[in-house]
Amino acid sequence: WEDGEIGAGDQGIMFGYACDDTENYMPAAIDYAHQLAKRLSDVRRKSDILLPDGKTQVTVEYEDDKIKRIDTIVVSTQHVASATQEEIAELVMKEVINPVINDDLVDEDTIYLINPSGSFVVGGSFGDSGTTGRKIVCDTYGGMGRIGGGCFSSKDPSKVDRSAAYYCRYVAKNIVAAGLASKCEVQVAYAIGKVKPVSIMVDTFGTGTKSDAEILDIIKENFSFEVKDIIDELDLKKPIYKQTACYGHFGRPEFTWEKIIDLKY
Repeated sequence: WEDGEIGAGDQGIMFGYACDDTENYMPAAIDYAHQLAKRLSDVRRKSDILLPDGKTQVTVEYEDDKIKRIDTIVVSTQHVASATQEEIAELVMKEVINPVINDDLVDEDTIYLINPSGSFVVGGSFGDSGTTGRKIVCDTYGGMGRIGGGCFSSKDPSKVDRSAAYYCRYVAKNIVAAGLASKCEVQVAYAIGKVKPVSIMVDTFGTGTKSDAEILDIIKENFSFEVKDIIDELDLKKPIYKQTACYGHFGRPEFTWEKIIDLKY
């Protein structure tokens, strides 16, 4: 605590990322993977052969920094023992992949791997024991942007691992949405107990319409990285976190850190 304000609950470095790959300013690969995961969950609830455990992964090929095609789609789904892999592959292709992935993103060379290891009958905690914590790459940008290493889940918003990572995404998204860059990464660092960050950095990877130094000035003019201001601006004391249990923490309009504002510069 400092001067009656809220100090950072821990030291650390947080990152936020946004790009113009998709309408929600998320990297294409993780966005499609989340869409497939959500679709798989919806289909599973109506299916007699699919069970709850499942994973998705998408490999996107870029050319000159623009999406060229989807190279590989991986979907693994738990199933009843009586189901054949042919049945599962047909169902997943027809009901999960085809409704989500646009035809113009795939071609005759796109690889589809559905249950590539074969039978997947035992799932959940019975199939994978031990606690490794949340996979922050899945919760964030699929590895496209840097990550600070601290997970989000179970932490209250005084822990900047969570709140500042959300805020960095909020800032980066607004920079891209304003047309100031086609890719933007915001990094912030805190010392435990201190109100203000010890550093703020921006990287537009050479895509900025202004220099990174000028964009950083715009960020400082429009956003406050003080912990209390982050909590207040994003309304982070509300019971909103259950929704983050699956399908990622970013790119979803129901969250306050995804809102787009008018920047003054």
